Amino acid sequence: MAKLMAHTHHHHNTLVTLNISFAIAIFLNSSFLLTEVIYGFIAHSVSLLSDAVHNFGDVLGLLMSWGASVLVKRRASKRYSYGYKKLTILAALSNALLLVLTSALIVYESIYRLNNPREINEVIVTIVAFIGMLINGGTALLFMRQSSTDLNIKGAFLHLAYDALIALGVVLAGAAIYFTGWLWIDPIVGLLIVSIIIWGSWNLLQRSVELILGAVPYGVNQKAVYTYLKELPGVQEVHDLHIWGLSTQETALTAHLIMPESRLSDEEYLKINQFLAKEFHIQHITLQVEQGQKKYPCAQSLIC
Repeated sequence: MAKLMAHTHHHHNTLVTLNISFAIAIFLNSSFLLTEVIYGFIAHSVSLLSDAVHNFGDVLGLLMSWGASVLVKRRASKRYSYGYKKLTILAALSNALLLVLTSALIVYESIYRLNNPREINEVIVTIVAFIGMLINGGTALLFMRQSSTDLNIKGAFLHLAYDALIALGVVLAGAAIYFTGWLWIDPIVGLLIVSIIIWGSWNLLQRSVELILGAVPYGVNQKAVYTYLKELPGVQEVHDLHIWGLSTQETALTAHLIMPESRLSDEEYLKINQFLAKEFHIQHITLQVEQGQKKYPCAQSLIC
């Protein structure tokens, strides 16, 4: 009971901390977004405006990630028997697509400015971008710890981390133009920014699509899970094994165990659940025990 209360308390504290982090990040980025748009037009800087467009994507992405992280805690209903856990996967996928969309806008504007160079106020560009780098870098740190275990939070983290990197690029571009007067540096930095975004967001997009399609979650070794179940005492064969993500944090498993001579006790079920949770981070487990009689074949054994 003490362990359960401690776990619940820790979970509650984590949720509160996450909500505070989202609120701070959204407030700071929304405020800076308006500043960046205004000074981007004043300075005639495509790199600054490109960063503003990407920052707008950040705010939308943060709102989606926050909403998904809140809704995922809602209880299951008769209609949604698993609750709203899949929303975290949809949020991660949406964040990845937003990164791609903002990249396309930056490419378009950068190519246009290469063909139509325009004077910019590099001092304003450098100062504003430097402020943006501090804001985005600081808020990204709020999500860094949980980004390694939650794909939805990773989407929010990547948005902010890449914006900090983008802002650094804009700072360097502004400084370079100030000392050289080469206007082509501004759109070139915009194109370099796109390369960084696409390179970094590909993994997020790929893993999000995999989870949507019901693939075995990244980091779960299906072969090792099969071997563990196959080597359980009394198990002759394992079939119809499925492992998929219920959310960006929770994984489910179903399997049929052929046990001709024995059954599983409640204690054995508990030990299997605890082992799979500890070693493979699989939280929702359903096992069907069969004797494997030939006159009552399992239809799934032929296809799974």
